[in-house]
Amino acid sequence: MPNGRKTASSLSLGFLLAFGAAGAPVTLSSAGSTFIYPILTKWSAEYRKAHPDVQISYDPVGSGKGISRTLEGLVDFGASDGPVSDAQLQTARWKVIHIPVVLGAVVPAYNLPGIKEGIRFTPNALAGIFLGTIKRWNDPELTRANPGVQLPAKEISVLHRADSSGTTYIWTDYLSKVSPQWNKSAGKGASVAFPVGAALQFNEGVEAALDSTPYAIGYLEQTYAVQGRVQYGLVQNSSGAFVKAMSASIMAAATASAKDMPDDFRASITNAPTVAAYPISSFSWLLIPARIEDRTKRQAIIDFVRWVLADGQKLAAGLDYSPLPRDVAGRAGKALDRIQ
Repeated sequence: MPNGRKTASSLSLGFLLAFGAAGAPVTLSSAGSTFIYPILTKWSAEYRKAHPDVQISYDPVGSGKGISRTLEGLVDFGASDGPVSDAQLQTARWKVIHIPVVLGAVVPAYNLPGIKEGIRFTPNALAGIFLGTIKRWNDPELTRANPGVQLPAKEISVLHRADSSGTTYIWTDYLSKVSPQWNKSAGKGASVAFPVGAALQFNEGVEAALDSTPYAIGYLEQTYAVQGRVQYGLVQNSSGAFVKAMSASIMAAATASAKDMPDDFRASITNAPTVAAYPISSFSWLLIPARIEDRTKRQAIIDFVRWVLADGQKLAAGLDYSPLPRDVAGRAGKALDRIQ
């Protein structure tokens, strides 16, 4: 990997924040999203400085497994970038509360040797590439959006996730909104049947494949693209503007949609109706049981998440996420009072 950066796989897909404590430590187990893994690592490291008696273990196995482990009671809390479905909630052993903790973006990441410009992607281009109807980089749908860029007549190698993934949920949620054909053929979900492409495990797997595969395209949580120095493009939003993913454009997507956020926080903000919005943005949620019998663990989880919703938000932009809108953070803090 570029710069010798450690990935979740090189860390055995998990981290354990263990440190000396004045009294008996509280150990919290968690699992799920790779999307949130970089910022959750940072939050936990900063939180431990003031709370050395709390230990948090996190296994970044993907949102799908994070949801299932939470609903089965195998972890103290989970993390996901796609909300738990109504069907899953109805069959769960206990009620789970969604707490939004950060905003992020999924970007079209690619490997185009010799091209330094950020490629501009229309919704039709992205849907066509992942449907397999756009097969070469110099397809008219791409060249029209990128005047002056000498796109090669090379075949596009498509990459996607193999695991049940919140990143995939966000990507396919967006494609389902902008492409009737995609919505009909593949639809949205943490795991869908992609019409074309090679399947890789986790954001790290897609990133590594992009690094070694010229003329490939995939989708990545933005932090992985930035830290891995992978090229990624601008996406045309619902207002017709080509927008790059950055903290301000991700926040714009959330702000435009926050007024319609339901009480359970399960909101989609892809293809948001504002000119400043990056269109493939999303909340990331912690999934917390509504009832936690262990009083010590319950208080440790609540205290940690309250810190995340306050001081932790200041760390988001530095890792290419966006902090929550203040009203959403405030509502999320009040929702913690529901945990018994």
